[in-house]
Amino acid sequence: MTRALPTFAKIICFAVMTCVSAAWANEEKASAVADPAKGSTLYSNGDPSRGILACVACHGAAGNSSITQNPKLAGQHEAYLQKQLHEFKGPTRNNAIMTGIAKGLADEDVRNLAAYLEQQKPAPGSARNKTTVDLGKKIYRAGIVEKNVPACAACHGPNGAGIPAQYARIAGQHQDYTVAQLTNFRTGARTNSMQMTAIGKRMSDEEMQAVADYIAGLK
Repeated sequence: MTRALPTFAKIICFAVMTCVSAAWANEEKASAVADPAKGSTLYSNGDPSRGILACVACHGAAGNSSITQNPKLAGQHEAYLQKQLHEFKGPTRNNAIMTGIAKGLADEDVRNLAAYLEQQKPAPGSARNKTTVDLGKKIYRAGIVEKNVPACAACHGPNGAGIPAQYARIAGQHQDYTVAQLTNFRTGARTNSMQMTAIGKRMSDEEMQAVADYIAGLK
């Protein structure tokens, strides 16, 4: 017949189990901490052994893309970058290139890349079309009341700084990229934001171009 453990022995066992559980939890937490140095290496060199391409080829040195169709990623919020990379793996943000790349990234890779890019200094952009910059400014700051389009600044901030996880930093972003994303929301090619889908459907091509140009000049 099994004898019951004395009270003191029970306390010791409980304490040991608690310490082991705490140590395990701390180890798991530590393993989830991002490593920007590893992110830098992966960004610059990729990982040929896993078929992962170098991000720098499309997004430029330190995340400052010179290709206007590819977004600048420098200074983007870590949480937002993680969210987007995970969503490229699913149906809500399908892209012929990024979907394939994202599916090859482990969660650790995503954390490391996002941490590295958030630390980079974004290169400034500039508005190109002076004839429409006033319209873009009006839309960004006040929206389009008659079309029920809210002010972009309400979510992305007066200077385009955004809010981590949900709302991207958009200051200085390439005009071509911004217009492409607004168009994708309008057509349903991109469906990972109900708010932006509704907004995109209410905007004309001219309005998209104007606000994208204004955003490019934000700092």
